[in-house]
Amino acid sequence: MRIAIFASGNGSNFEAIAKAVEEKRLSVQIASVVYDKKDAYVQTRAKKYNIPAYYFNFSTYQSKESYEQAILEQLKRDKVDFIVLAGYMKFIGRVLLQAYPNKILNIHPSLLPQFPGKSGIADAFKAKVSQTGVSVHLVDEGIDTGPILKQMCVSIDKEDTLESLTEKIHRIEHHLYPLVIQEYSEKLFKQLTNKADDNLQ
Repeated sequence: MRIAIFASGNGSNFEAIAKAVEEKRLSVQIASVVYDKKDAYVQTRAKKYNIPAYYFNFSTYQSKESYEQAILEQLKRDKVDFIVLAGYMKFIGRVLLQAYPNKILNIHPSLLPQFPGKSGIADAFKAKVSQTGVSVHLVDEGIDTGPILKQMCVSIDKEDTLESLTEKIHRIEHHLYPLVIQEYSEKLFKQLTNKADDNLQ
């Protein structure tokens, strides 16, 4: 299965996925990286793995639809089977949701439905809950509301700072995301194979 990874910044989850592919723990092909911030470090990481990276500047498009349509055309050229969001800070709109129904994965740093949105780690820390975690889910029209595929808990200890909690969350993300992507790609491949068999009968 061929995936595109969307990112906006540092790209540490991209690196974890690319490393898992390189070490044959994850049997997908990263067809491309899509990023929306000009100086995003993920482009440097992609270059290290010889993976094409494409910059799409939202401000140069007339609408969200035209922006996503341009991305979609690139995904079609790259024959992308499904999309993996890895720190991509834009909401996915109608164009991509319709082109990839139930084929867009996202990772979020909380135990959804608790603490959705862009400040999941800080919100959990400020709320003084005893645990938070990481969720991998499918993307729908809402904010972190799609069906959850897998979660892992992370304890918030008394001695934790926001920085130490963030580090713990990232460690879990880098472990969990490749595992879920592998499971999802196997499931999707099986569905496509069964569909092809049905068409032959």
